[in-house]
Amino acid sequence: MSFASPFPLLNRFVAERVGALRYLLALFRLVHAASPRLLVTSLTLRLVRASLPVLMLYVGKLILDAIVAEHARPHPAGTGLDAWLADPALRRLAGLVALELGLAILSDLLGRFSTLVDGLVADLYGNAATLRLMRHAAALDLAQFEDSAQQDRLERARRQVTGRSNLLFQLFGQAQDLITLVSFGIGLAAYAPWLIVLLAGSLVPAFLNELYFNRQGYRLAWTRTPERRQIDYLRYLGASVESAKEIKLFGLNTYIADRYRALATKLLADSRALAIRRAGWGGAFAALGTLAYYAAYATIVWRTVAGAFSIGDLAFLAGSFQRLRGLIEGLLLGFSQISSQAQYLEDLFSFFDVVPLIRSPDRPIPFPQPITHGIVFEDVGFRYPGTEIWAVRSLSFHLAAGEVLALVGENGAGKTTIVKLLTRLYDPTEGRVLLDGRPLSDYDLDDLRARIGVIFQDFVRFDFTASENVAVGRIDERDDSHRITRAAGRGLADGVIGRLPLGYDQPLGKRFAEGVDLSGGEWQKIALSRAYMREAEILILDEPTAALDARAEFEVFQRFRDLSRGRSCVLISHRFSTVRMADRILVLESGRVVESGTHAELQGRGGRYAELFELQAAGYR
Repeated sequence: MSFASPFPLLNRFVAERVGALRYLLALFRLVHAASPRLLVTSLTLRLVRASLPVLMLYVGKLILDAIVAEHARPHPAGTGLDAWLADPALRRLAGLVALELGLAILSDLLGRFSTLVDGLVADLYGNAATLRLMRHAAALDLAQFEDSAQQDRLERARRQVTGRSNLLFQLFGQAQDLITLVSFGIGLAAYAPWLIVLLAGSLVPAFLNELYFNRQGYRLAWTRTPERRQIDYLRYLGASVESAKEIKLFGLNTYIADRYRALATKLLADSRALAIRRAGWGGAFAALGTLAYYAAYATIVWRTVAGAFSIGDLAFLAGSFQRLRGLIEGLLLGFSQISSQAQYLEDLFSFFDVVPLIRSPDRPIPFPQPITHGIVFEDVGFRYPGTEIWAVRSLSFHLAAGEVLALVGENGAGKTTIVKLLTRLYDPTEGRVLLDGRPLSDYDLDDLRARIGVIFQDFVRFDFTASENVAVGRIDERDDSHRITRAAGRGLADGVIGRLPLGYDQPLGKRFAEGVDLSGGEWQKIALSRAYMREAEILILDEPTAALDARAEFEVFQRFRDLSRGRSCVLISHRFSTVRMADRILVLESGRVVESGTHAELQGRGGRYAELFELQAAGYR
């Protein structure tokens, strides 16, 4: 027969607290990996500092007792330094004062050095944690990036990569204070052990109060993550060079400011309500602890007057009790804060636990050199996560080795989805994509993507130098200036870069000092150069000339025909003057191939391609 716990809420509360602490070991490992030597130094310093407070207080007691004893005996004949040195009791008193001075100086030096070491470790940890976050994020699937829940998780993890090393140092500080507390407790127990019980009992309610409100604070932060991401986005829109033109021209300043104000006011109201409740209850429990302290202090004074304690004992007991109260309160509240902050660690380390679904096999096969048969889509179907709509369905076609294949169709026909499947940004929901007869999943993922050069229509405009912007096509070759200039020439970016004040060393974009922004067409030439920088076996251009004028487009594809020889190429464009240069054209509609052939063949059939071609040609007549 089983019985329900009489304190289910308390049990769950404690379980949440203790469960959150499991990430402290993972944090320790991460900090230790960042700087093992400095971490050991920090621990050693704290161990030494833990013994100093009780030593200083006990030396102070001895000084007071020695002074009181001096009042009970005749003073030496002289009052100068010689008289002090000649009197053993006064020499002992001077030695105690010198010892207390030395301990005070040592405590100050160790504290400052400890702060320095902790700061260095925190910086190293912040760098290490950020790099691990970046590497792990880069390994995740595109689907995991595009999911809003995963974006919330990533945002929470990003907020925890810096500053959480302080949690570990706070834990070390707790251990240091615990050693000091035990030292004070031993001394206090020799005189009045009941004082420790009184003190601890008066502070437990404040401790439980802090535990409760820390948990409420974490829950509020967790549930408000989507709103915080919206606030960050609105803050970016309202003060970003990338959005400045549209904001001004469309008069969006007031609209964005009003949306920001509404969200920020809502978050502020929630935080303020929680803070007021926390302050009220915290003040009440703090008053209870103060009452307990002064009750004990009055008892010590009364017993000193009664002759049970000496003046030195009074100072030692009063000081020990005061320090002990601060230490116990600090330990209880510190544990509350640590367990609260440990909950935020879950945001970081649970993100590290996210496993990508698209990975390399344990035993990948070598990438074919050269590609002999090509790429085959075999009855492929794909649905984006979270939707029941098929982006492509029953899709079958063959991209032969060395063939230039063009994909045409209206928006939403599945063209870009095909590219994502070909590059294994996604895996098919059904069917297979084969390379030389083997599924793409049989190849090493990094090796596969290294052999494919892709330029998407929404390519990234990196705020790097012109040279680096071209080199991102194969970033490990960024020091090969000859390869970079050759790729820039093939992509027609050499003329753009040649007009820049600093040439290939010119920073691009407006984000940083000396940055120079380019026109849309100029940026597109930079992006095209990245594809040529890769010198890949498979070349994919998704709307590569959307921002180019007619002359530049013609020049690009004249070079494209020459430079794509011997490579398998996929070309996506809405411009039929571009796609007619392909060896074969696939016409897509609702995720399926409805026509296939050369430009002349498709024109002769009078089907969907011919209809779209005529619609576009009519605009030029």
